[in-house]
Parts: sequence; C-alpha cells; structure tokens
Amino acid sequence: MKKLLTTFLAAALFCLVLPAEGRTEAKLTYSNFFPPTNHQSQLAEAWCREVEKRTGGKVVIEYYPDGTLSPAKQCYDGVVEGLSDIGLSCLAYSRGRFPVMAAVDLPLGYTSAAQATDTANAVYEKFKPQELADVEPMYFNGHGPGLLFTVKKPVRTLAEIQGVKIRATGNSAKLVEALGGTPVAKPMPENYQLLQKGVVDGSMHPIESNKSFKLGEVCKYGTDSFSVAYTTVFFIVMNKDKWAAIDPESQKIIREINKEWAAKHAAAWDEADAEGRRFFLDQGGEIVELAPEEATAWAKAAQPVLDGYLAEANGKGLDGEAILAFTQSTLK
Repeated sequence: MKKLLTTFLAAALFCLVLPAEGRTEAKLTYSNFFPPTNHQSQLAEAWCREVEKRTGGKVVIEYYPDGTLSPAKQCYDGVVEGLSDIGLSCLAYSRGRFPVMAAVDLPLGYTSAAQATDTANAVYEKFKPQELADVEPMYFNGHGPGLLFTVKKPVRTLAEIQGVKIRATGNSAKLVEALGGTPVAKPMPENYQLLQKGVVDGSMHPIESNKSFKLGEVCKYGTDSFSVAYTTVFFIVMNKDKWAAIDPESQKIIREINKEWAAKHAAAWDEADAEGRRFFLDQGGEIVELAPEEATAWAKAAQPVLDGYLAEANGKGLDGEAILAFTQSTLK
C-alpha cells in the first residue's frame, strides 16, 4: 500500500511540472500603426489569432492597432525596449539604420508586392544583417510598385517631368530628383490637399493609395513607370527575450505561420493595388505607358540613386555591390 501511494504521489508531481494542454505560457503585446480597418492591420490581427490557435493557447497575443501602443516611428525601438513585444512598422522610418535592407526600397523596377515581399525576405535570409540583431525578425513584406501620378498633365517622357513638383519622400524623393523633377517632402496624409490645392503637380505613391487615401479623386493621370518602380519594406519583429522564453515547439509553429503570412500580406497589397487602379479609372483617370526607349532612359536616369546607396553602404563597411546585385537578381 505504501509503495502504491508513493507511486501515485510521484505521478501526480510529474503531471504538475508538465504544461497543461491549453495552458498559456507566453502573453505578448503587438503594436501596429495601421488602423483596424486596413487590410494589413486585419492580417496582423489574424496572425495573432493563428498563433494562439496553432500553439494550443500557449502563446496569447493582445493586439493594439492604430499606433495606440507605440507610434510608427517608435515601433522598432518600442520592441527593443519592451514597450511592446511584437511590432509592425516600416524600416524607412529609421533611414540609415538598416543599410542592408534599404537596398530593397530602391527604384529597382518592381511589378508586384509579391515580388517585393519575396525579395525582402530573401535579402534578410541571405545576409542576416547585424542591423536587426537586437530583435527577432518574424517576416517582412513590401507594398506594390510606387509609380508617378499627376494632376493636370500626363508625363510620358523625361522631358515632361523636368521641374514638375512631385510629393515624394525618402528614396522616392531621390528618384524624383534624379529624373529631373522637384521633390516636395510631405507626409502621405497631407497629400490629398497638396494635390487638390495645386501645391504639388503630382505624387509618387503605390497604386493602392489611389483608393486608400482617395488620391485617385485628385490625380488625373498615371504613368506606368515600372522600370523605376520602388517599394517600401515593412517589418514584423519580436523582442528577443520574449522570443527566447517561448518553447521550441511553439517557435517552430510560429516560423511556419510567418512564411504563410508573408505571402498573405503580399497578396493583400496586390489586391489593394488592383482595387486602387480600378478606383483611379472609375474617377476618370487615364493611364499612360512609357515607350520602351523611355523606360530604359528613366532607369538610366535613376542610376545615381543606386550609386548613392552603394556609397552609403560601402561607407558603413558593407559590401554594397554584393547586396545590391543579390537584391536585383532575386527581384528578376
């Protein structure tokens, strides 16, 4: 009897130290600057629910959209410092801080968000840049091609863009300058009024912004300048300590979900571009295509933007040529 009791007590103690099915082992917070209605925000929240479901409730995530937990520009540092455990934002908000990944944002001739997203994740996997060593990257995604849209006149040639005032920031501003236009650096939310009031003559933006920011109501012409189209890389990263505290089985599950969700984000961007183009055309907008020789001339004119990246990357001790060559080859 004594032996039976001892065995029973040992078994009970063993069960106590094992994690119960459905027991929460990690409670995390997720910060995102997109509003709840945005497709990227909805996908981020769906990722949270999928992690909870497939880890059997071991990992539970509280989702905070619309910058309520950390503003877009502070999101990355917020994850590093533990203000949030997970964050989604844009690498370009910290220009110069992510020199390897910055190659993906260059005007390399993107045609889809799927292409941009695949390229961003491939560049990270190839170089595993030290610039992201203070977080645990989940995955990356990129919006569809950033193109030129104008209000009063179509732009079909480099000659027609000379001196034209175009709202653009970051790499798109460098592109506008290289093409001969005059960049006006203003935030996207101000773009509608800038175009409507004639403060600027046009805008460089992703096709989806014609609907999401209603820019298709004020822009009348779109130039399919795909030979110099750019993207913007978005990150989803986790605090390193919080990642390390998650059990290996759940980590494996999350990595599998990450691969699936990168593709979902890309598909959502591409669908949004299709809707943005339809909206633009429904407002009476006109799309013009660059002639083959013009497309080549635009790409040649944009080369100084790429050269500037090489100089900056090499100046930081990186092999800029290798990074750019890999990025371009992956994209193609």
